[in-house]
Amino acid sequence: EQQQQQQQQQQQQQQQQQQKHSSLLPTASSSHRWSGTASSYSSPPFNQHQQHQRSTTTQLRNFFNAVGDLLQGGKLEAETKLPHEPFCGELSCSGEVRTFAVRERPISFTGEDFDIVDITQPSQQSDFVRVRGAMLHLPGKDKMRIFSSTNGENLVTMDRVLIAATPSYDLYRSDGTKIGWIEKKLISLMDTFDVYMEGNGGFGVTGLFKPTPAYRIEGDFLDRNFNFKNAEGKIVARVNMDGWVQLDMMNHYQVQVGEGMDALMALACVCCIDEEFDEEHQKRREEREG
Repeated sequence: EQQQQQQQQQQQQQQQQQQKHSSLLPTASSSHRWSGTASSYSSPPFNQHQQHQRSTTTQLRNFFNAVGDLLQGGKLEAETKLPHEPFCGELSCSGEVRTFAVRERPISFTGEDFDIVDITQPSQQSDFVRVRGAMLHLPGKDKMRIFSSTNGENLVTMDRVLIAATPSYDLYRSDGTKIGWIEKKLISLMDTFDVYMEGNGGFGVTGLFKPTPAYRIEGDFLDRNFNFKNAEGKIVARVNMDGWVQLDMMNHYQVQVGEGMDALMALACVCCIDEEFDEEHQKRREEREG
């Protein structure tokens, strides 16, 4: 009897061990599929829950990319319908996005002198144009001019309109032909500048009878973070204080111009806007240095 009891106990122990061993093996309902050997685990099948998680992650990534573009000035697009003949056939337009560094000269007798460098290829920086202001702020004399850094040719003239409802500058070609003007919008919830083309009709100072602007410039002008939008609402140029290209250059900001956009038009408007906010910029510099 004792031997029979011992045999029964041994059989029960063997059965318990077999049950424990079988519970450790993966089954068809396990999270992994078993392929027959200890090293043959395969990934679990892709289910709808995981697909939804990946889709949500992709949407979030796209959202943050869009926010990043917005914080950097918006997505830059090509200008396919330039509303005027380029200021200079050689320098104005390009088939690629270009980036320029605008630096105010530390020693200037006019306070309106800028040197602009093409930094599209950081390793091959080249002087692009020079902007020089007027010594005397008198009627007919309060002008800024853009000169080619290569041959010194006068490419654009920005003539401040002394009698105007809002700050305005007329834009002239090198031969004296007026191509248009830039003016600060009179009625707006935020600071806005509009660029109009000469000969498009319209009149008035409130904007009720004016033609549609060729470009609308909006953003933070004090911190130099603003965009140029064409009549179709596309961002064709933008300005940023931090910039898109890392440079060992002090006291500069950057202007990025889209394909087909007249770079001289964008740079001329930027200099006019910079002049209007010159006093505020000077206060900012004094606060940083102080």
